[in-house]
Formats: sequence, C-alpha cells, structure tokens
Amino acid sequence: METTRQDWRSVPAKRSSPGRAVAAASIGNALEWYDFTVYALFAIYIAQNFFPGGDDTVELVKAFLAFGLGFVIRPLGAVVIGVYGDKAGRKAALFLTIMIMAAGTLLIAIAPTYAAMGIGAPLMILAGRVLQGFSAGGEIGGAAAFLVEHAPADKKGKYASWLQASMAISNIMGALVAFAVTSLLTEQQVGDWGWRIPFFIGVLIAPVGLWLRKTLDETPAFQAERASAGREPAAAPLRQVFSDYLGHLIKGFAFSILWAVCVYVLIIYMPIFVQRAFGFTPSQAFTASLIGNVFLAVGCVCAGTVSDRIGRRLMLGASAALMLVAVYPLISWLQASPTLTTLVIVQSLFCIMVSGFVGVAPATLSEVFPTHVRTTGMSLAYNAAVTIFGGFAPATLTWLGSTGIGFHAPAFYVMAAAAASLIAVLVLPKPYSTN
Repeated sequence: METTRQDWRSVPAKRSSPGRAVAAASIGNALEWYDFTVYALFAIYIAQNFFPGGDDTVELVKAFLAFGLGFVIRPLGAVVIGVYGDKAGRKAALFLTIMIMAAGTLLIAIAPTYAAMGIGAPLMILAGRVLQGFSAGGEIGGAAAFLVEHAPADKKGKYASWLQASMAISNIMGALVAFAVTSLLTEQQVGDWGWRIPFFIGVLIAPVGLWLRKTLDETPAFQAERASAGREPAAAPLRQVFSDYLGHLIKGFAFSILWAVCVYVLIIYMPIFVQRAFGFTPSQAFTASLIGNVFLAVGCVCAGTVSDRIGRRLMLGASAALMLVAVYPLISWLQASPTLTTLVIVQSLFCIMVSGFVGVAPATLSEVFPTHVRTTGMSLAYNAAVTIFGGFAPATLTWLGSTGIGFHAPAFYVMAAAAASLIAVLVLPKPYSTN
C-alpha cells in the first residue's frame, strides 16, 4: 500500500483543458441558480397550490418563507460539502452537489398539491428546498476553488467570473422558460400544471453536468497541496478555519453581504416586485429580466477580466459605491414612469452594476483562504451571508412592501448591504496564492 501511495503522489498534477474546466463548473452552477430562479419566478403559482391562505400576500409570503427556509440548511451544506471538498478534492465535491440539487428539483416537480395531499404537499416542497439549499451551500466554494486553481495566474478573475456569468445564463434560461410557459399557456393551465415544466427542465440538465464533472481532472493546486504536505489533506479544515483564519472568515462574510443581497434583490426578486408594486404583467417582468441578464452575463466576464489588470479592490469598490448611490433613484424613476421601456432600462442598469461586483467576487473570496481550507472557508463565509441577508430577502421585502416603507424597501436594503461590503473590501486580507 505504501508503494502505491508513493507512486500516486509522484504523478504530476494534470490540468484539464480550460474550456472543459469552465464548462464543468459553470454548467453545475447554472443548474443550481436555475432551480432557485424558477422557484422565485413561479412563486405566485407555488403559493396558490401549496400554501393556501385566502389572501394573496399571505400565500406569497409563505411561499417565499419556504424559499428562505431552504437557505437555513445552506451553512450545513457549506460545512459538510466544504470539508469534503478540502479532503476528497474539488471534483468530488462538485459531483456531489449536482446530484443532490437534481434530487431536490425533482421532488418539487412531482409534489402533489395541497388539495390532493394536504399538509404533506408543502412539506414535500420544503424537503425539496432543503436538498437544494444543502447542495447550494457547498457549490460556490467548490466551484470557485476548482476554477481559480485551474486558471493561469493572470486570468483567475476571468475564469472565476464564469460562475456568476453562468448564474446570468441560468436566469436567462429561467426567464425564457417562464416567458414561454406564461405566453403559450392560459393562466389556469400555468396555475394547474404549467409551473412544473421549468423544474422538469432543470432535472434534465443534470446528466450533462454530471458527465462533464465526472471526466475532469483534479486541480493542480489541490494535488500539489496533498503531495507537498506528505500526507492526506487537513483532517479538520473546519476547526482550522475557526482557529487560524477566523478574521479572514469574518471579513469574507462581511464582503459577501452585498454579493448575496444584490443578486437576490435586484436580479431574482425584482420580476416579482415590479409586478406587485408597479402593476407590470408577468410577460413584461420576464422580458426585462431576460434582457437585463444578457448584460449581467457579459458584464461578469468583462469585470473579472478587468480585475486581472487593475486589481480586485478597485473594481469591487467602484461597483459597491455605484449601487450605494444609484439603486434608490432608479427605483424612484420606475415608480414615476412605469412603462416597459423604463423597466428594461432600469433592470439592465441593475444587472450592469451587479455584474461589476459579483463578477469579481468569486476570485476575491477564493484568495482570502489558503488551499487546504479554501472550499470550507469560502463556503462558510458566502453561505452565512446568503442565509442571513439573501435567502429571506424576498419574504422580508414582500412584507415591508405592505408597510409604510413601500416600494423603497429594496433600495434601502441594497444600500445598507453596499455600505457594509464597501468597508469590508477595504480591509480584506492579503490574497493567498491559488496556484
């Protein structure tokens, strides 16, 4: 056994082709985001079928609470899958996350309605969300580590930016599916069974991601770390993160607040918000979302590429400052001029601003932690922020919208997050090598 071990360690680290590495991480991440996106886009119909309460607002809040409860499990997924990724490898963690996500999506797609199953129906939705949340908890850390550790030294921002670009692509796909379903089917048909179609499509994507991830090589940095240590990876990466890198974890968490909030408020929640606050139709809201996410996908890659040249902090600081001052007047403009043209412009500007931050965020957070605890540290920092500030944002904002704050609630929420993360950007620790 010792001979075999030495022979295994002596094998040079292999590097998968850049295209395959990006495709494997991005397709899986796109599936994660697609499933979350279509839940938000079809939350109104899920509320009607699984959370009947006699009042539209109460039903929708219940559906968004189920959406948010899926985030409660994310820190557990971050710990379990993050530690697994630091011990078994990045590829193994990515393979696991996509399998769990597909299972959760399938459960939602086939769940009987409340009328057919009673209390068991919303419990099945909740179980599906828990599986999705557990999977998503480990996704960002494993996928980001996988990409930056495969990337050339001068292109890490560009490689990692594809994680958030794939989020935009999944949002585009979700918006296209939502637009097709709501356009081709009657309102009654969508409410009865059409809302299930997007979830079945999400399940069909899984085999592609599984195939790509199964056939890829482990990252050179992980193999080098294992070989240079003269032993297996750290036995307790979770303990090491809290004992040796607690300050890094706290700063990474603060940095991730805006990352979580701007995505869930300005990208995912916005189509629902503009329907309820300003009277836009579902087709109008989904059309604006579709166009905006084209800018988001392109903007993420551009932002990551630029950050390789001018530095991460400058790009992040400028984007956070822009969201701090621009979101409020844009929402006010939309309220004053609730036309489709204004909506498309506002949504596109939101997506451009968001891309400047989130396109650079994965590479930045991956450099906060060293190789042997990278997926654990990243997963914990990001998912703690998402759980607290992102997951319950739709439910919180739906409730706040019915109070005196009204349509300004999303703007205030993003502004507070931007202020917190802007400070965190200034105090992030010196980057660790990802080679």
